[in-house]
Amino acid sequence: MIKLSGWNEYAVRGKRRHLLLIGIALLTGCATSAQQHAKFAPTPPLAETLPPATEGAIFQSGREISLFQDTKARRVGDMITIVLVERTQASKKASTNSSKDQQVELENPTLLGAPLSFRTPGMLPLNGRDLNLGTSINGNRSFKGDGDSSQSNRLDGQITVTVAEVLPNGNLIVRGEKSLTINQGDETIQFAGIVRPADIGPDNTVLSTLVADAKISYTGKGTLADANSMGWLGRVFNSKWWPF
Repeated sequence: MIKLSGWNEYAVRGKRRHLLLIGIALLTGCATSAQQHAKFAPTPPLAETLPPATEGAIFQSGREISLFQDTKARRVGDMITIVLVERTQASKKASTNSSKDQQVELENPTLLGAPLSFRTPGMLPLNGRDLNLGTSINGNRSFKGDGDSSQSNRLDGQITVTVAEVLPNGNLIVRGEKSLTINQGDETIQFAGIVRPADIGPDNTVLSTLVADAKISYTGKGTLADANSMGWLGRVFNSKWWPF
């Protein structure tokens, strides 16, 4: 069995710490890289099996060509463009005022027709006050609170998604994402929802305000996103769990 000296043992521990820090840094770098989300992946169209061709007939079932059919999305795998026109604005204001005044006066009681007093004959009043049982209590309390909050959001743009499922009533479940890498930042837009075929325009577009159960996500990663985010220690101090 080989025993290490104190200096050698300290050096080995230092190397282990360095390897651990390098591993954490590599994991962090992998976590911040852009990743594709499987649930927003494009849905391929369903494979169609054509019936066997029959001889001696002009019309072949399943092989006809529609001359009056438009180009709107209607089948699984078809593409549709979502026009993002999201506008949200909310404001809230609250004000509370309360006050309470209270006054209680107790006169000095009398005993056998004479007022009670703690002053002995010849004793001067203490600080100009007579030592009796008469007293008065005055109280005044007030509270005032104001709160004001406002928030507005705006999102413009377009994203082309694919039809993932056709519901029995004809509505289309669509989903998709768009990823952009600009300089040192990655921008990702994700969209999912239910589209009614009647709301699809002639150019195969639909407004995002007409999409039911819409889920829109716009996120960014990279140097600019990290510069605009608060550090982990600052988030600890500003969290609701911080007692001070």
